[in-house]
Amino acid sequence: MAEASRTCLIVQPIHRAGLDLLVRGGLTLRHLKQVVDAQTLVREAGDCVVVVTRSAGFPTAAIEAAPALQVIGSHGVGVDAIDVPLATTRGIAVVNAPQSNVRAVAEHAIALIFALTKSLAAADRATRAGDFGFKYRTRLVELHGLTLGVVGFGSIGRQTAFLAKALGLKVIAHSLETAPEIYAETGVEPVAELRDLLSRSDIVSLHLPLTASTKELIGATQFAAMRPGSFLVNTGRGGVVDEMALIHALDNGPLAGAGLDVFASENMPADHPLLHHPRLLLTPHIAGSTEASLARTAEDVASGVLAALAGERPRFLVNPAVWPQRRGARA
Repeated sequence: MAEASRTCLIVQPIHRAGLDLLVRGGLTLRHLKQVVDAQTLVREAGDCVVVVTRSAGFPTAAIEAAPALQVIGSHGVGVDAIDVPLATTRGIAVVNAPQSNVRAVAEHAIALIFALTKSLAAADRATRAGDFGFKYRTRLVELHGLTLGVVGFGSIGRQTAFLAKALGLKVIAHSLETAPEIYAETGVEPVAELRDLLSRSDIVSLHLPLTASTKELIGATQFAAMRPGSFLVNTGRGGVVDEMALIHALDNGPLAGAGLDVFASENMPADHPLLHHPRLLLTPHIAGSTEASLARTAEDVASGVLAALAGERPRFLVNPAVWPQRRGARA
């Protein structure tokens, strides 16, 4: 194989554990050091056999500009920013790492729940300002006995439910894809209608991928169905929430607060309403970024990349339809 065809483009930083694995597999790494945009990806992808990307994804134009490309690795579970249909058409395997950050994201969801219900960010600001009267005018919420509604009951949703039940919350869940036996195993009550879950929950935690059917799934109608004084947490995908409807629900509707780790865009202007609302708690897409999780994720995606290059079906293959096209592939 020519040297150019051993180039792996690292679009955004990943843990050294994954980088070392790729190098040991014979790949030459090229790291992007500038701002990642579509034009940069198009310019840098031309000779690459592998691309490993994170939130930047890998769009249509970049795939079209990469004739040698064989594998796209998504560092994490999300692939909504990768043109998977085009990759499949061109015989490019797309691999991800859907299990490696499950515990980290679930813990972050619980952390946001604690921070919201205990008003931790506002309490910190008050203390620094010498305002010890804060406790006399602030609503603090005890979690035990409350109802947590989990929307999306995959691995992360189930792990969040497990942690929440240990804290004494009752957990209900809504999912269109979860088998009945999963609910029975986890001791979580299934709720068929999203509206019913929203109306019964004191806290709602979102764990959904971004698809055509989930885009802005939580909008004005859904916020209106939520309980007065309730909380929303989103560690799934930002586009699942209508952000302007969220602001309205905080100002005029039932929401007491919301915690977001994901956003419709990570390039918000400085005057974006989300950045300035006092009852929003924001974190910069870090739910899966514990040291242990980053190492696992990088190793999992690197292992998938190397397996695909070797003609071995990767454990986490996003587009299985591509596999019969792969020369020398083994099912």
